[in-house]
Amino acid sequence: MSLSTRWDKHRTSLRLSLRVRLMLGTLVWISIALLLAGFVLTNFFKNYATKQFELGLQTHLDQLTASFNVNDQKTATVSPPLSDPRFSQPLSGLYWQIDTTENTGLLRSRSLWDDVIRIPKNTLDPASIKKFVLTDSEIKTVRILERTITFEDQPDQRWSLIIAGNTSELEHVIKDWNVRLFLFLILLFITLCLAAIAQVILGLSPLRSLQTALQEMRMAPMRRLKGNFPQEVQPLIDDFNITLDQNEQVIARARAQTGDLAHSLKTPLAVIANAARKDLQHSGANTELATLVAEQVAVMQRHIDWRLKRARTAATQDSRHGSIEIAPVIEQLSRVMHRIYLENEISLSMQLEPKDISFQGETQDLQEILGNLMDNAYKWARSSVLIQASMQNNHLLVLISDDGPGLTPEQRLTVTQRGIRTDEKRPGSGLGLSITEELVHLYGGTMKLESSALGGLCVKLFFKSND
Repeated sequence: MSLSTRWDKHRTSLRLSLRVRLMLGTLVWISIALLLAGFVLTNFFKNYATKQFELGLQTHLDQLTASFNVNDQKTATVSPPLSDPRFSQPLSGLYWQIDTTENTGLLRSRSLWDDVIRIPKNTLDPASIKKFVLTDSEIKTVRILERTITFEDQPDQRWSLIIAGNTSELEHVIKDWNVRLFLFLILLFITLCLAAIAQVILGLSPLRSLQTALQEMRMAPMRRLKGNFPQEVQPLIDDFNITLDQNEQVIARARAQTGDLAHSLKTPLAVIANAARKDLQHSGANTELATLVAEQVAVMQRHIDWRLKRARTAATQDSRHGSIEIAPVIEQLSRVMHRIYLENEISLSMQLEPKDISFQGETQDLQEILGNLMDNAYKWARSSVLIQASMQNNHLLVLISDDGPGLTPEQRLTVTQRGIRTDEKRPGSGLGLSITEELVHLYGGTMKLESSALGGLCVKLFFKSND
């Protein structure tokens, strides 16, 4: 099997797996939910932190507005000074400044040092508060609140009060929040994945119990599925047991009809055979006719046996419960073959791996399959027959080889057809391989004819696993 074929098969099994579907669906929705939660929480905290930062700036702006005075000589002062000590520390990150229309930076906090905050002039409502974000080489990026005021005694003079705060601390807080949130979401993702895996395992455990019950029913002579299953699965179990009961009834009827047919044909055939035998015993009788009748009766008996065997196997192929060890069946058949072909002095070798390798089916069918093939091998072998059985990829492989003359590739194509014989001098009906192939196919297996390493014919049987 090529690598691409294996991958396609594996991909198909994954696509059809309930466990994979449930896990993928759960993981996708967990991922989407956590990504959405991370996006929402990140933006929510960023907006909240920015709003709190601006509220702090507005508090300082209100304090600056309350402390700002202009005397009769139109001299502006800030008294008392703002309470936050950062306004007195150079480049501390918190600044204030007072501008006029003609003079930018008329008054400013010591924290600005020699720098001046330059903001775009506005024409908006003087009572409103404007917000800006500016970047300066000295004070870095700052968020600015500006308020424009006038005095009643100086209506033509407008004063611009500015409070600016460095955003580095705000950005650090937001970044720290994002890192902590990311770690928390990762931990939450792992926890939810473990919970989802546990849920899938527990949720599908009844299906594994059902699989175990089916395996036990196939390996042991159980007629019904038994076990404690949840109420969602129990209707399936009940329907399956009803199907098993109906199947048992069909099998019983088929076996009864098979027995009736065998019984009804047995007596007429016996009468004809006895009549032919008596005619052969009388020298004056038509021995040619008696011989022909005897031969045709034997052929009819073999055809009837084959048809009855096929009907019985077809009726039971869907209810194979037994597991039969191959070794005892081979040993039993070998004793029969040694007696039949005693003069040929054939030696039989067995190679079974493992020794207790089993066949899933009925004993009679296994005896029929191996009996036909061993009879054919003993019939044509010169001195030895080899039977091998092994498990390959959980499938049963059986090889029956002999050191006889073998078959040509053309003969292998036709020899399994009913009534076809490669040597008319040897006794036989030409039905053995045909019957065997029919039985193998009824068990879902295949039969191939190949050249044997011993020099003769090798019959290869391959039975797929029922798992």
